Amino acid sequence: MIKEKCARAKEAFKTLSVSSGQIRNNALVKMAEALKNEYAYILSENQKDVATAHKKGISEVMVDRLRLTQERIFAISASILKVCALPDPLGKGSIWTRPNGLTIQKVQVPIGVIGIIYESRPNVTADAAALCVKSGNAVILRGGSEAIHSNIAIVNVLRKAIEAAALPADCIQIIEDTARDTAVALMKARGDIDLLIPRGGKALIKTVTENSSVPVIETGAGNCHIYVDESADLEMALNIIDNAKNSRPSVCNAAESLLIHRAVAKSLLPALQKRMPKVELRGCPETLKILPDITPATEEDFYTEYNDYILSVKIVSDVKEAVAHINEHSTKHSDAVITNSTAAADYFTANVDSAAVYVNASTRFTDGEEFGFGAEIGISTQKMHARGPMGLDELTTIKYKIIGSGQIR
Repeated sequence: MIKEKCARAKEAFKTLSVSSGQIRNNALVKMAEALKNEYAYILSENQKDVATAHKKGISEVMVDRLRLTQERIFAISASILKVCALPDPLGKGSIWTRPNGLTIQKVQVPIGVIGIIYESRPNVTADAAALCVKSGNAVILRGGSEAIHSNIAIVNVLRKAIEAAALPADCIQIIEDTARDTAVALMKARGDIDLLIPRGGKALIKTVTENSSVPVIETGAGNCHIYVDESADLEMALNIIDNAKNSRPSVCNAAESLLIHRAVAKSLLPALQKRMPKVELRGCPETLKILPDITPATEEDFYTEYNDYILSVKIVSDVKEAVAHINEHSTKHSDAVITNSTAAADYFTANVDSAAVYVNASTRFTDGEEFGFGAEIGISTQKMHARGPMGLDELTTIKYKIIGSGQIR
């Protein structure tokens, strides 16, 4: 099955990769319109997934990742139109002439067939398809069992739309079988798939990166930190921490760990506990002296991406200790400092080794749409050409075109 889908994707890529930007944009418009027109069908399929999740006793926080509403479907449609409005990533580049008269042109071209293994969130299905179509790549989607009805419905709608735009439906494919064997087959499809992108929890990403023979761009789990400096505006700090933890705790850019300068801990911690009553705080010994009723934090807590209403807390002596702690425990995703000190901000942003570093802003902004990319195919925590939210440019590679007039070497 995987071999056949790969072959069909390669064939579709031949047409998609040489299509004009206008044709690809027209396909995106039709995809966006189709999602809105077919929202009732998509919602009915999504309700099957949500019902199954409730039967399995999955937490409401995780069910929220899975749940679609008319508003969320319309927002996904709007994201596709934002991708459509972005400049065509293909053909961009530079040109220069060598002393021997050779003209060298460096241009962005599609990668080819991209496989995506992901969990839970059905919006990933539409976002990934839109970004791949815009960047000229065929895509094979392999979502998790928890969202399979939603994902199949979205792909059915998108395939009809892209075909109506005179592009092959097989530019977008989904693997309906969510057994582990299908994920393994994708990981071993070297030569059939050009790039594999895992998007999900720590266990999924670890499995793919350790077992894939296909080149992988690793999207990272989000053990995101906020450090409140001694010079911070504490009301600002409360607002940012509340947003970063509570606005959507199940996503990878939510805050999981809080570091507080010793000088402001006695003022901030009681106010924080009052502000966020449903969040379970897990504190270091010094934190427990201020909030004796909270749960003691273990060392493992400081490495954990909770995806829940839980926040680990540690009191530190200065920005240097905070940075050392972050670099030791973080997943190199997104980390923030709240401070009115330029020196502290500069030290933090220069020394925290993460894809996104913030000064006086919530980590929740690490998102393709928030960065102006329309959508994202994942957030890379690797130190490769793709780091942070991955948009259109990160889904291209380079080709050199060299024009001569008979030169030999």
